[in-house]
Amino acid sequence: MEIRRALPQDFWELLHCLKMRSKYAVLLVFVVGLVIIEKENNFISRVSDKLKQSPQALAEANSTEASPAPAENGSLASLQELDAAFSQLKSHLRNVTLQLAGDGDPGPRRHVLLMATTRTGSSFVGEFFNQQGSIFYLFEPLWHIERTVTFEPGGANAVGSALVYRDVLKQLFLCDLYILESFILPAPEGHVTPFMFRRGSSRSLCEEPVCTPNTKKVFEKYHCKNRRCGPLNVTLAAEACRRKQHVALKTVRIRQLEFLQPLVEDPRLDVRVIQLVRDPRAVLASRMVAFSGKYETWKKWAAEGEAPLREEEVQRLRGNCESIRLSAELGLRRPGWLRGRYMLVRYEDVARAPLQKAEEMYRFAGLPLTPQVEEWIGKNTQAARDGSGVYSTRKNSSEQFEKWRFSIPFKLAQVVQDACAPAMRLFGYKLANSPAALANRSFSLLEEAQPSWVT
Repeated sequence: MEIRRALPQDFWELLHCLKMRSKYAVLLVFVVGLVIIEKENNFISRVSDKLKQSPQALAEANSTEASPAPAENGSLASLQELDAAFSQLKSHLRNVTLQLAGDGDPGPRRHVLLMATTRTGSSFVGEFFNQQGSIFYLFEPLWHIERTVTFEPGGANAVGSALVYRDVLKQLFLCDLYILESFILPAPEGHVTPFMFRRGSSRSLCEEPVCTPNTKKVFEKYHCKNRRCGPLNVTLAAEACRRKQHVALKTVRIRQLEFLQPLVEDPRLDVRVIQLVRDPRAVLASRMVAFSGKYETWKKWAAEGEAPLREEEVQRLRGNCESIRLSAELGLRRPGWLRGRYMLVRYEDVARAPLQKAEEMYRFAGLPLTPQVEEWIGKNTQAARDGSGVYSTRKNSSEQFEKWRFSIPFKLAQVVQDACAPAMRLFGYKLANSPAALANRSFSLLEEAQPSWVT
């Protein structure tokens, strides 16, 4: 009964201490409080076991005491009240801690996969998750696999590449970053490598303690942007991944959504897939700038028109559009394994209303949108001019997303429309029937987004 009488005093002392301490002191007190509660619960359990003994055994055990043993029912009631009080104390400790810390309930661990193709704005949209401090974000980790393992397009090789990509993604979501060491060239030594692709695009790989002191005479090809860090220690990166509340990956190397079913159904994961698409005419115009050498035939045909485009190039374009369309149709059919775990997003909608779309994506993923993300979106969508690099994420998004209409020749737009018409219709991209319609800003090439795109 002494414990019960002391409880109110301890409770108010703890509350007073919590209110007077800083954020980190509160967290420490919270942990200590939980330890004390656990010890008290163990004590209660032992006392409860004794009370369940027969009255004779209980009397013998207390025969040396001056006062008689309490009645069994009264003792159990008192212990139940004491247990309830401790539960209430635990709840109050947690609530006060979260209020003073300002973090809120982090909820379950989420695994977000941003699935796109090249030049669809995935680097820009990926930053929405990269800027959230509780998310471990990786930018194109499958690049290393594509560079190391050779797969010919189509047939069994395409299936083989999809399976390899899927299995690597699973390990990365589980924070097993060592899986990448089998594909990084040259091979890491002692789990340390200066060749992690686009390391600077992942804040988690460029902050303490992953950012180790810079090493002299060690050339780091993919270094951090805003601070000097030594070569990447994969072990430290894996530990940082486990400490973060959530994991997000961005990749343009996954095309077949159906191959992700075992990943989504893995009981260790809570996967949310966001498929990002863009008008294929805009994609082609962007690729012709970013990868100029690969599109010399297209540019020459558009300028001169003498030699026709090679059929295999048109077929490749058609195949890319079809794989994107088939994955989207699968997601929108809402199969049981994917229900509530798939979202289709158009880049054009993100460009027109970035904060609104960021809120929708975070809501879909079950994550809190933090002020840091909102601040980044504000700073990086109101730039006077587009960024200088082809991978720039700083732009005036509301003005940039339709610039392609004035740079792509109409005959190239027609080729894209013929090859990608089914996908364009699914995603709400209108066809242009003349050069004037293509260049006319008053003629919208975009239908309204459908609410059914969020499953």
